[in-house]
Amino acid sequence: MVAIEVPKVNYTDYSNRQLAAVPLAFLVLALAIIGGWVVATGAPANLGLEFTGGVELRVADDGGDVEQQIQTAFEREPDSVRTIPGDDVVVVTFQAAEDDPEGLANDLQDQAEAAGLTTTAVDQVSPSFASDTARTAIFGVALAFLGMSVLVFALFRTFVPSLAVVASAFSDLVIPIAAMNLLGIQMTLGTIAALLMIIGYSVDSDILLNDSVLRRTGEFYESVSRAMRTGVTMTLTSIAAMVVMAVVASVFGIGLLRDIGIILSVGLCADLMNTYLLNVSLLRWYKFEGVAR
Repeated sequence: MVAIEVPKVNYTDYSNRQLAAVPLAFLVLALAIIGGWVVATGAPANLGLEFTGGVELRVADDGGDVEQQIQTAFEREPDSVRTIPGDDVVVVTFQAAEDDPEGLANDLQDQAEAAGLTTTAVDQVSPSFASDTARTAIFGVALAFLGMSVLVFALFRTFVPSLAVVASAFSDLVIPIAAMNLLGIQMTLGTIAALLMIIGYSVDSDILLNDSVLRRTGEFYESVSRAMRTGVTMTLTSIAAMVVMAVVASVFGIGLLRDIGIILSVGLCADLMNTYLLNVSLLRWYKFEGVAR
């Protein structure tokens, strides 16, 4: 088994502002990207079919130039076309529009068959149902974040250490969403689950650090180093597992698992940065310059 050697960081070489500057810069950049998406599209991310409504056709890949046929088969241009190699299927997605006819799914299926394509499945999500699903998903993420915040404040009962955990978790959530936009990953129920997992990972590593510094005996930098040995090892192991999952899923054409692996890898990298730069800077200010001095 390969042992992970966690290097010791000499935090005394850097001021609190220097430590916090990098994670805050990434946070501001991520918020700017998400803000740009809201202005351009009306949503903070690229929404999937579950959240917009529309029709998804599964077309059999018979070995011919199916994707080229798809581009000319329909009266409207598909919003996305993706291949699932393991199933010999091409998934064609049409997101809902205001002027969609009542029987859009049947019309699209007829157009596909008229072009010589074989449809193996047709799924349709109504815009009203998709809107309800989106509200439920947003409520779920907000409730999870709020519950995490309440739990952290109840656990530490001091403002600055609790704020450090919440701020790190918020940044860990925002950075992957911005990365999703840049990488073209859609917001779906599966990727929402990945974002909820990131909240759990973030709180775990941040509480480990705060507990080591605030509740255990030992000098500040010794406590940080002790927490890093466990936390960094745990996070790097998880990142390696997620990268492997994303690569394997890409090879076998399993889009959802690939997207989850990418999102978790980005979120865990952000967690390393936020925990051991932003959180440490806030804890050091609290211990040596703030109310705890």
